[in-house]
Amino acid sequence: MPDPSPWLAPEHEVFRRALRAVVERELAPHADEWEAAGIFPREIFSLMGKLGYLGLRYSPDYGGAGLDFWYTLILAHELVQCGSVGTAVGLLAHMEFALSVIDARGSPEQKAEFLAPAIRGEKIAAIGITEPGAGSDVAAIRTTARRQGGDWVINGAKTFITNGTRADFISLVARTGEPGPKGLSVIIFPTDTKGFRVGKALKKMGAHASDTAELFFEDCCVPLRHLVGEEGGGFGYVLDHFKGERLVISAFALGVMERLWQEGTRYAAERQVFGQPLGKLQAWRHRLADVRTTIEAARQLTYWACDRLNRDAPDASLAVSMAKLFACEQVKRVANEVFQLHGGYGYIEESPICRLYRDVAGFTIGAGTSEVMREIIAREAQL
Repeated sequence: MPDPSPWLAPEHEVFRRALRAVVERELAPHADEWEAAGIFPREIFSLMGKLGYLGLRYSPDYGGAGLDFWYTLILAHELVQCGSVGTAVGLLAHMEFALSVIDARGSPEQKAEFLAPAIRGEKIAAIGITEPGAGSDVAAIRTTARRQGGDWVINGAKTFITNGTRADFISLVARTGEPGPKGLSVIIFPTDTKGFRVGKALKKMGAHASDTAELFFEDCCVPLRHLVGEEGGGFGYVLDHFKGERLVISAFALGVMERLWQEGTRYAAERQVFGQPLGKLQAWRHRLADVRTTIEAARQLTYWACDRLNRDAPDASLAVSMAKLFACEQVKRVANEVFQLHGGYGYIEESPICRLYRDVAGFTIGAGTSEVMREIIAREAQL
């Protein structure tokens, strides 16, 4: 689908075309294999690092490109076109979800030790926020980090952690102080630390190629110097980090909608019913018209949110919440429409529609549920 948006500059489109060629050459041919295996090869991190895609908006001092958020948005949008949403999720969980807080708040030493090799794809990163008893309620995190000599001693558990089975380090949110949001901090946690254990790999409804795991911490000691930013600043850092993560998922949703549109319109043109193409029936012409309208509305809302985030505007959180709510709710509706269009063929496992139908289910949950997005919007609107 052509991109009529006035938001993007020519250099953004040049970047998109080059990236699309990489996706078609290096990722798309292997999508089925990786989805079946439940994980994509570690070498893909190295490949994307060598090509410069893992540090798009980070400082050139540590191997990044120093670009604006539009490039990250385009990356997320194009990666889901490879046919494996899980691969896109794993790569963005590494480069955006886990690394953004280190880039924004980390010390030069932390950036040299962790950010730089992660940008090169030599180390894999994960973000450690969600716990068995703390999902949307981040302030309820119970994993603790207490000072002992020159170390943090960490105890607790995390769950639903993307890249959890193979991360080399985790941007870990833990409780270093009092109950509530003021007691949370971010600590860089190397996974070769004694007392750390990966639980079972979790089998998900969709996004199969992204590994997801339970993590356990038992008297794990990491140096005090691994504290990111200020002690007690973790809750604020997480809220700031969530804006980028939520916008990435909005871009995922937009990219999947466009893939669904391509699959749907092709099938509607080829499938013959009652002596004519399925797409010539008024019922489906009108439903597909609604789908196209929805996609364009989601695009403009997502791009507006990216513009606000890029400018660090006061309403950036509001804009991002609106974009995530709308795009992620609507991609499920679009998936349902295209699934229905395909009839029995959409229900078969080999169909890309079947996979995409499953994949999008998690978009209204990850990085803040639709209910949380509505609460943020209502609060910003002073309701």
